Amino acid sequence: MIKRMVMKIPKRRIVVIAHNIRSCYNVGSLLRTAEGLGITRLYLTGYTPYPPTANDTRLPHLAAKIGRKIHKTALGAENTLNWSYEPSVRPLLTRLKKEGFIIAALEQTRQAQSLTDFKPPSAVALLLGREVGGISPKIIEKSDIQLFIPMLGNKDSFNVAQAAAMALYHFRFSRD
Repeated sequence: MIKRMVMKIPKRRIVVIAHNIRSCYNVGSLLRTAEGLGITRLYLTGYTPYPPTANDTRLPHLAAKIGRKIHKTALGAENTLNWSYEPSVRPLLTRLKKEGFIIAALEQTRQAQSLTDFKPPSAVALLLGREVGGISPKIIEKSDIQLFIPMLGNKDSFNVAQAAAMALYHFRFSRD
C-alpha cells in the first residue's frame, strides 16, 4: 500500500502553459507532473502535440499515434488532469491575466530572477517554451515576471519537463 503524505499546503491556483513544445514525451511528462502536483490545468498551445479529443479535427491515425507517444510518459495523467489545447497563446495569456493570474515565464533573460527568490502569488501561470529556442521575445513581453533556475554544473539549462517540475514543486510548496 502506498501512503500519501498529508501536509498543509498553501492554497494556490496554478496553471501551466506549454507553448510550442515539440516532444510528445515532454508533453506526457508535463501532464504527469502537473497531475501529481495538483495543478489546476495544463494548456497546450501553438504546435504543442496534445492527446486525442472527442471532436478531434486531426487525422485519426495521426491523433492516435501522438496519443500513444504522450501516454508513454503521461501514464494516464492525460485522462485525469484538466487540460486543453488552444491554438493561440496570446488570447489565453490575456484571459488568464483578467482572471487574476500572474504570468511567470520560465526563461533566462536579463530581467529574470532566481526561482528560489520567487514567492508565488495565490494565482500563478507557469509559461514554458520551445525545448531549444525557449519562449519567443514577443511572448515573453506578455509575461509579468521571468524566472530562471540556478545551475550548478557546466550546462546552462534543464530539459523543459524537468525545469517545469522544479518550478511547479516550488510554486506548490513555497510558504506564503
